[in-house]
Amino acid sequence: MSVLMEVASARLLEDGSTLRVCGKVDFDGAADMAEAGREWLQSRASGTSVCLDLSEVEHVSSAALTMMLEWARTIRRIGLSLNSIKLSAQLRQLTELAGLDDLLPSSTVTA
Repeated sequence: MSVLMEVASARLLEDGSTLRVCGKVDFDGAADMAEAGREWLQSRASGTSVCLDLSEVEHVSSAALTMMLEWARTIRRIGLSLNSIKLSAQLRQLTELAGLDDLLPSSTVTA
């Protein structure tokens, strides 16, 4: 596991084929974190399976949702295979509340 980016309240990690987020994702670091994750995804070969793990996100905001959706778009655009999306209970609830759960492949989302 290696750290791709660290901001005051959150870390972005690469763990094999998994892009993992830990901590508090807020507006201060979300854009930079989204960009770092997008760069990591773009470094993967087309057809590669990847996982998004946001199960350790402690505090959620719309910034976390925006980041996750940006990564999902990047995955589709470059032809990666999204194996799973793991969400913290708070992020899962916010995703459902915002009506965004329909935009994510339901078979890939776990809480």
